Amino acid sequence: MNLEGGCYCGSLRFKVEGEPVFRGQCHCRECQYISGGGANYVLAMPDAGFAYTEGGPKGFARTDLDTPVTREFCENCGTHILAKSPGMPGFVMLKAGVLDDPSAFGQAQAAIFLCDKQEFQQVPDGVPGFSKGPGSAPA
Repeated sequence: MNLEGGCYCGSLRFKVEGEPVFRGQCHCRECQYISGGGANYVLAMPDAGFAYTEGGPKGFARTDLDTPVTREFCENCGTHILAKSPGMPGFVMLKAGVLDDPSAFGQAQAAIFLCDKQEFQQVPDGVPGFSKGPGSAPA
């Protein structure tokens, strides 16, 4: 799979090659902040196949956590591009909405962190749900 995408203002562009190891919708409280309230749709792609082709991101990681997620975003328009999680080394969690063709996301394999899901957030029928991350207790 070869994908390209970028931020809202166009100053940050990327390409990624490889096969996703996970397609999910995350309902954790942190993703609610990033998405503006909804679930966050991510493709876990091999880090080795990812490269910025135009511009460079600004990064953020919380300093109050022992193993924080690093989030990369456009410093001009604020669009979040990806996250890097210590729990998934070697992969980037690429946001589906920044793809030039968001339909490449397809269907989520799982809905995660349903312990934080809000009443207005929806999980499609047939998508398995987990209280925390994949492999945790079913929700």
